[in-house]
Amino acid sequence: MSQLARNILGFVRILRAAGLPTGPESMLAALRAAEAVDVVVRDQFYWALHAVLVHRPEDHQVFDEAFGLFFRDPGAPPEAFSLLMAASQVPRPPGASRRVSEALRPPAPPAAGTEPEVRVEAVAALAFSPDELLRTRDFEQMSADEVRRARAAAARIDLLVRPVRTRRFQPWPRGRLDLPRTIRDAMRTFGDVAPLRYRRRRLRQPPLVALCDISGSMGRYSEMLLAFLHAVSATRPRVHTFLFGTRLTNATRTLRHRDVDQALAQLGREVVDWGGGTRLGACLHEFNRAWSRRVLAQGAVVLLISDGLDRDPTALLAAEAERLHKSCRRLLWLNPLLRWEGFEPRAQGVRALLPHVDEHRPVHNLDSLEALARTLAAPPARGPRAARGNTPVTGPR
Repeated sequence: MSQLARNILGFVRILRAAGLPTGPESMLAALRAAEAVDVVVRDQFYWALHAVLVHRPEDHQVFDEAFGLFFRDPGAPPEAFSLLMAASQVPRPPGASRRVSEALRPPAPPAAGTEPEVRVEAVAALAFSPDELLRTRDFEQMSADEVRRARAAAARIDLLVRPVRTRRFQPWPRGRLDLPRTIRDAMRTFGDVAPLRYRRRRLRQPPLVALCDISGSMGRYSEMLLAFLHAVSATRPRVHTFLFGTRLTNATRTLRHRDVDQALAQLGREVVDWGGGTRLGACLHEFNRAWSRRVLAQGAVVLLISDGLDRDPTALLAAEAERLHKSCRRLLWLNPLLRWEGFEPRAQGVRALLPHVDEHRPVHNLDSLEALARTLAAPPARGPRAARGNTPVTGPR
């Protein structure tokens, strides 16, 4: 086999590792396409491979990045490709998306002087499966491969918010008597006896509004939750996502992109305060002033995703949190700091937020996301602030 054929086969394997649907047929088609053009002309070689390996519009950018990095110097040392793999944070550095950089990274060689790995077979009934371990592993402690699997698992979580009754009615077999419809049916039969018609209030999914903290203290949690919100936006209507650090950014339209990696990369280019400080009070003030009347109508549910660490005065934060709570039907605070069993609300921002939320929940692994989905589908607890009685937060000592 020629060196060019080996490079093409290696390139197809990289595309498959990056998520493109390629297989043995794609490798053969790429080899035939390379024979049909002049491979010395870069544009002809590029579009020949593009024609047989790219089948979806969202795969074009991944193919373009992988082609530019792989065929720039196919004989480059592995150390050059290892530099493409940066820390798993959003936004990505310019030059390569994480899908391409992970696919190009070679496997790490074993350390010198280490003994070969010995495989030990265990009884499956007495051990945890990898999926079970992944469900309880903290997002911050996941490797790149575990992050990919966790994002796929989070996309399969069905987030159904309990529907609310609207002011409109719909025909129903039983319920309240629909007198106008019953009279109209009787008039069609010239006053003869007509069956009674009934109706009930129309049910509708309320809007879901997410306010996600992207400051440096959130780290991997922001990335995972944005991937989760991307999947939620694709499966249900009226989902609004806002990002905040030192300023507020509306990310709703960007997260509607079909490819999650391209959506996150676009957010990395648009958001200028990623990984910085937090001005939670000022950002809530801007949301209440400019966006609350647009997106919080018809009984919206608000997810406040933050650790509560704020630089603004607590008086401003408390006032804006109270106003936000009065504007929505349900306010849930998702805090990754609750993963610690000994967490106590000692920070001033946490103390200012707690009196104005309906529920304070952890969000640090897949189990916490599934628990959130069950909470949103269940009816809210009765009584003032009854839902906060289930919060796993202990009072200050």
